[in-house]
Amino acid sequence: MPPQKKGNNSKGKKLTEFRFNVDIRTLFIIIFIGFFLFFAFQSLSKAAKQVMPEKSITTVVKEAKAGKVKKVEIIDNKILVYYNDEKLAIAYKETGESFLKTLKDNNVNLDKVNLVVKDTQGSAGWVNFLANIIPTILMVAFFIFLFRQAKGAQESVFSFGQSRAKRFSKDLPKVTFKDVAGVDEAKKELEEVVDFLKNPEKYKKLGARTPKGVILIGPAGCGKTLLAKAVAGEAGVAFFSIAGSEFMEMLVGIGAARARDLFATAKKNTPAIIFIDEVDAIGRARSVGVMPSHDEREQTLNQILVEMDGFTPTEQVVVIAATNRGDLLDPALLRPGRFDRRIIVDYPDLEGRKAILKIHARNKPFTDGINWDKVAKRTVGFSGADLENMLNEAAILVAREARDKILMQDLEEAATKVKLGPEKKRLQSDLDKKLTAYHEAGHAVVSHFLTHTDPVHRISIVSRGMALGFTLIPPVADKLHETKSHLLERISVMMGGRAAEDIFFGEITTGAANDFDQATTIAKAMVIEYGMSDLGPINFGPNMDITQMGKAYYQENVVSQEVLGKIDAEVKRIITECYDKAVSIIRKNKVALEKVAKELVKKESLDQDEFESIVGLKQKLK
Repeated sequence: MPPQKKGNNSKGKKLTEFRFNVDIRTLFIIIFIGFFLFFAFQSLSKAAKQVMPEKSITTVVKEAKAGKVKKVEIIDNKILVYYNDEKLAIAYKETGESFLKTLKDNNVNLDKVNLVVKDTQGSAGWVNFLANIIPTILMVAFFIFLFRQAKGAQESVFSFGQSRAKRFSKDLPKVTFKDVAGVDEAKKELEEVVDFLKNPEKYKKLGARTPKGVILIGPAGCGKTLLAKAVAGEAGVAFFSIAGSEFMEMLVGIGAARARDLFATAKKNTPAIIFIDEVDAIGRARSVGVMPSHDEREQTLNQILVEMDGFTPTEQVVVIAATNRGDLLDPALLRPGRFDRRIIVDYPDLEGRKAILKIHARNKPFTDGINWDKVAKRTVGFSGADLENMLNEAAILVAREARDKILMQDLEEAATKVKLGPEKKRLQSDLDKKLTAYHEAGHAVVSHFLTHTDPVHRISIVSRGMALGFTLIPPVADKLHETKSHLLERISVMMGGRAAEDIFFGEITTGAANDFDQATTIAKAMVIEYGMSDLGPINFGPNMDITQMGKAYYQENVVSQEVLGKIDAEVKRIITECYDKAVSIIRKNKVALEKVAKELVKKESLDQDEFESIVGLKQKLK
């Protein structure tokens, strides 16, 4: 019984609060509208009565004596006269005078006149009462509204320094480490952190301390935030989540105040985990010299540094941060004692992609013929978010076509859509189709007859995104290193489209603009960063984010004009040699390229088997 009583009181309290809030917000408006309508109806009533003709008491008495009056209504000093011909008139008597006595004095036959007297003293009293009380109620409601607004504004001013962190409840649906795949090393590190918080005595016996901070660094979409959610689901401790940008505000000192409030709240709820997403928004390296500084951001960073490793060390509070720009973070933030563990969350490998596909395929219907090994090999370079999006797009495609099962070709289409965009059925002339077919066939043929390139997976002249066609050559396996031979052959493949246009049409188009952009980027990186040119193993590029003795500054480009000229010459030489190699391959395999182009014009797309049936099997690198 006591719990039931408590529940009833709780419901009553909520209901009372709800009604009170509604009344405060709407009372002024409702009363004003009612007051307005009341007097509006009164005014309309007066206007309607004023339309009737006004007659004197003497005239009304004479007409009543003559038998023309059917009914008379006496309302205070007003006399409404109803005639036999349905007409109306109004007359006014003096206050205190009796109209009945007047009729009797003038010998009017009262049996022929229906005399009605209406007492309006009660209604008049209510009208007077409302007319006096309504303005008072309106004034009181208006001032209550103003006071509540002022109180809310005052509270919002003082709440600027409060943390915007969200605390995750244990009752919410949990994401656990079983829902995370492809980042096994990161999972292992974070599992240790969770175990530290759950079983601190086990580590204290051996003199180990709880890591104060873990920073997750990696490209977007690889699972940094998902890992933090998994920690929240596994830890069973207080978990506070906040974005780096939420510390910043237009008022000076608010970021540092919020950092203090966040850590103070976490200390009251130890053991606890604080997750700061996109920490580079406040954790960038503090700069000196000509680099501009942001005092508010630096104050916030300084406060976080103090809270993580200040004069009074925090026990049982672990900070997990995530960023995809780890190179920009301040060295003081990354040192041991603050972020003790630096975990790289990179793109998943082959086995990681298989595990990710298995997780996201749980609630989707697939046919029995799905080759998940082939799908994982097809999606080299995909992040976890890309893989989830690919399966979702495949499910959408099947639902749109009103089918029940997801087929292998649906996954292929979804993978292409994720990377290149949806198909565009553009109206192309025959010449445009032919130009695009020969251009894409040039890419494919050059790639096929080179040694270090991967097999051509698909060729298409169907427009996707900004491209009129595409040649898909995904890596067969994950590569940790790029060789000089492979980079040069990649440039030759990019030159294959322009070479085919020049050889078969004696004309060039604008379709190779993106090819040149990518080829130039690779060639410049080979010369400037990788040392893969005749200029030697030297890095000629300026570094904008140099840290020295814990300070960041801007380094100017110290390369001379003479060396810049040599760099440009080397880039041109590399691209020219690769173009000549593409031309040589196309001239040797001109017949095969023409067959591929004609099939593309006819079918619009060719897969690997169809392509190799025309040009033969690709020679494997020994």
